[in-house]
Formats: sequence, C-alpha cells, structure tokens
Amino acid sequence: MLVTKNRELRENRAFRILAVIAGALLAAVGLELFLMPHGLVVGGITGLSAMFAHTTEMRLGLFLFLFNLPFIFMSRKQINLRFALYTVLGLACLTIGSLALHRFPAVLSEPLPAAIGGGLCLGLGIGIAVRFGGMNREASDQGYTLLSGGPPKSAEIPVMLLNCALLLLAGALFGWDQAMYSIIAYLLAFEGVRFSLRGLSRSRAVWITSTRCPAVQEALKSGLNLPAAFTGESVPEGVAGTLFCLTNKLEEPDVLAIVLQCDPDSRIIVKRADGFRNRKI
Repeated sequence: MLVTKNRELRENRAFRILAVIAGALLAAVGLELFLMPHGLVVGGITGLSAMFAHTTEMRLGLFLFLFNLPFIFMSRKQINLRFALYTVLGLACLTIGSLALHRFPAVLSEPLPAAIGGGLCLGLGIGIAVRFGGMNREASDQGYTLLSGGPPKSAEIPVMLLNCALLLLAGALFGWDQAMYSIIAYLLAFEGVRFSLRGLSRSRAVWITSTRCPAVQEALKSGLNLPAAFTGESVPEGVAGTLFCLTNKLEEPDVLAIVLQCDPDSRIIVKRADGFRNRKI
C-alpha cells in the first residue's frame, strides 16, 4: 500500500512538472508570437512587462523575470518549498520561452485574430501552470489565486485600477485601435485562466486516525506547511487520536503520502469541503 502510494506520488509530481513547463511555454507563445508583434498589452505583471519591453526595446523575458521576482520573495513564507520550486520553474520556463521565441515572426498578420489567439494561449498557459503547481502572481492579477478561489476583496479594486491604467497607457502609446484589441486579448486571457482553474478551489476535509498523531502533525507542518488539529483532546505518541486538516485538490496526494509514511496503519477519510476557504494565500 505504501509503496503504491509513493509510486503514485512520484508519477503525480512528474506530471505536474511537465504541466508547469507546458503551461509556461504556451503562455510564452501567446506573448511572443501573437501579442507582442502587434503591440497588444494585457493586464497584470505581463502587461507591465510588455509595456517596458515596447518602450525600451529590451527583451520581454527580462522584464517578466525581474518583475515577478519580488512577488516570489514576498510570498516565500506563505507557500511551502515544493510550491516555491514549481513557481521558480514556471517563471524560468516563461522567461526562457519568451527569449527563445522573440526572433520568430508573428503567426498572424491581423491584430484581431492575433488578440484572440494570443489571449487564449496566454490565459490557458497561465492557468495550466498555476493549476499544476506553478504558483505565480499572474493568477491573482487575472482574478484568481491557486488556492483561495479568488483574490481578497481588498485587492480587487487596486488590481482593476492597475489594469485599466495599463490599457489606457497602451492606447496612448500605440493607438486606441490597439487598445481595443488589447482589451479583447485581456478578456480572453481572463476567461482562459478561469477555464483552466475551474474546480481547483474546491477544498478537501481530511480526518486522520492514527497512533502517531504528533509525528503526523509535525510531518504535515514541515512538509506542506499544513496545520492539523485534534478533533478532541490531544493525545501523546502511541495513543490513538484523530486529526483534522483542510487541504486542496492538488495537495491531497501529498497529504496521503506523508500520513502513510508516518503511520502505514492510519485511517484516512477525505471529503469535499466546498464551503471552506483554504488557509493559504
């Protein structure tokens, strides 16, 4: 049982790594082969990076890397190491992909089809990377985060104002026709992210019955930054007790593997808990 779970966990991690890479490269295709050649700008950090790339004639990948680094640094205490590594991997692939694709010509010559294709590629790529572990700020800029099901209410207005300011600035610099196409690309990117993250915010309630509850608590906290509480009075090592924790769809295999590594004889119950908000960002 434990060997099977460990094998499934390794396969799950390998699939998630490939999905993060594929999503980041798809987003780079949307930017460099559809949007950037036509001067189209979307919202968020990607839009800000595109503005600087257009005005300074420097590579988009450089600004994507520089502008995303502060957000990774600020959130380092709020996400566990594994998600941080997925984030760095996604950002690195997006940066390298955009640098590699910069020399290629645009796929489409007309701005409207380019806005449609680029917005969809960008949104789906970001959504796929975020869904499978590449946790970056673009998800929240587009109106979603990986785990919380949506941005905090206090962040919605500033994000909206920032995106409006970017689109207005793009109109002033590149023309109002380009601004209209940029709005189309932004809306399609937003819908692409929402489609990719559909169902991801569903929480999982986990009950763990074990004779090694303190060890399970410590392992979940150190491995996933996941707090687990006793359903009744706390019990010492060697005495059966029940822990409760709230996780999400992506972390569920990791939680099961960690618990079974601590206590192969433990009993685990997992149920959907859509009414809860996740503890993280």
